[in-house]
Amino acid sequence: MTSPPAPRRADLLLMAAIILLGLNLRPVLAAVGPLLDTLQQATGLGDSAAGLLTTLPVLAMGIGALAGATLHRLTGTSRGVALGITVIAGACALRGGLGQTPQSGLGLILTAALAGLGIALVQALLPAVIKGRFPDRAGTLMGLYTTGIMGGAALAAASAAPLGATLGWTATLALWSLPAAVALLLWLAVRPQDPTAPERRAAPRMPLPLHSGRAWLLMAFFGIGTGGYTLVLAWLPPYYTAMGWSAADSGLLLGGMTLTEVAAGLVVSAIIGRFPDRRPLLLTVLGLMLAGLGLLAFAPALAVPAVLLAGLGIGALFPLSLIVTLDHAHTPQQAGSLMGFVQGGGYIIASIMPVLAGVIREAAASLTHAWTVMIAATVVLLVMALRFSPASSALPLRKPA
Repeated sequence: MTSPPAPRRADLLLMAAIILLGLNLRPVLAAVGPLLDTLQQATGLGDSAAGLLTTLPVLAMGIGALAGATLHRLTGTSRGVALGITVIAGACALRGGLGQTPQSGLGLILTAALAGLGIALVQALLPAVIKGRFPDRAGTLMGLYTTGIMGGAALAAASAAPLGATLGWTATLALWSLPAAVALLLWLAVRPQDPTAPERRAAPRMPLPLHSGRAWLLMAFFGIGTGGYTLVLAWLPPYYTAMGWSAADSGLLLGGMTLTEVAAGLVVSAIIGRFPDRRPLLLTVLGLMLAGLGLLAFAPALAVPAVLLAGLGIGALFPLSLIVTLDHAHTPQQAGSLMGFVQGGGYIIASIMPVLAGVIREAAASLTHAWTVMIAATVVLLVMALRFSPASSALPLRKPA
């Protein structure tokens, strides 16, 4: 068996551009949590409105995933990615002009929605570049790309409070327009050529599996699990600042959790081949997630073990849920359709958790009940995971009875 040829300089630059693009897909979400108390004091945003700063981008990700094939036909992959990173850079830059007024709260919400549209474009279209340009290295590059996504989240979370204390919150949020601009310039220099519009329109289409009960189950499983990630991303730092932690320390806690999620995802990628039956891994990962959430809700003073356990569970569950989804696809066309449906609907489900937690915090003056809701949801995931046997994934997707 021969190894794939060494990549050329142009391919290396394209790989670098893909990783740099990934780095810019989460800071607009992850930088908000450590600064949230400051943002609310400056703008008067309530807790439920503050939840929209995470909910709206995640909602846009879901819509973008569902519309991935349509976006490809309308814009082309390379142009669509360039447009997406341009929108992200613009949304971040606009935040630099916000002031200490109630109107700035609306500006934050609108720029969150705008950035979400940009993230949706990049996230929906970039995997097609990876699969098309690097077929022999797609798995490795997807791993580096997703690591870049989580790395950007960790960097934004850890640096937000220190930068906010030095530069102010508006400049800190706007600062992320700079790496987005660098990513845009590199992408424009190395991006692959798009097919012509007639070629894109002539490409075969695979309908979404709207009539498959198993597809809806997979979507719910991915969405509820990802809801744990969006909940932590939005509300972990404010949870601890309310207990007297500094904004810097709570941001470092979120950054550390994100790095734990990266490590867990890499471990899953390394060992998944040893588990043709995914259920033992799923149950183990969900158990870790349940333990971490339980500590957050009922023993928050144990912050480090809580974050390690929850981070390991959440970080491993994300790739596992996608791997289980792919187990149910038996052709490349079906894989694309099923993945778009599961991720699209799943992100829409996950977008509910941050704003729901904000409503709970407003009503109860605490986030403890939000963690409790996620604990109950994780128990539901444990029951759902029992259904993902190898025999069930070998069956064709069927309409619900």
